[in-house]
Amino acid sequence: MELSRKAIPYTPVTRPLHETTIMIVSTSGVHLKDQEPYNTDPAEGDATYRIIPGDVDPKDLTVTHAAPKDHYNTDYPKEDINCVFPIDRLREMVDDGDLGGVAEKHITMMGYSMRLNKINKETIPALVKEVVRSKADAVLLTAG
Repeated sequence: MELSRKAIPYTPVTRPLHETTIMIVSTSGVHLKDQEPYNTDPAEGDATYRIIPGDVDPKDLTVTHAAPKDHYNTDYPKEDINCVFPIDRLREMVDDGDLGGVAEKHITMMGYSMRLNKINKETIPALVKEVVRSKADAVLLTAG
């Protein structure tokens, strides 16, 4: 029986990490403080995403996510965004010569939505287009 790779979210590495540019894609609810917060209504959630500039100052980021009792406690990421959006760690890896670069943009979502059909038919295809259009060689996936 031949196995299908369609369901395996894995792409083999084709270049050394020190030549690779990484984009963060996160479902942790991170966004710029001046961007619209995610919809935390438990009956609906949020099916949108935000673009985060690659040169973002981490102090300009915050987290909006559904209630901690049902999802995750956002107190720690609000103190240090690198808990869920490790932008400073990636930059350190570039400075140390271990990583080729940090992408010019990153993409975030809130990992809670009751609108799964919309996410599958609209949000994910749009998000994938953003990733494909970017100059990133690889994606670092994070969650809250």
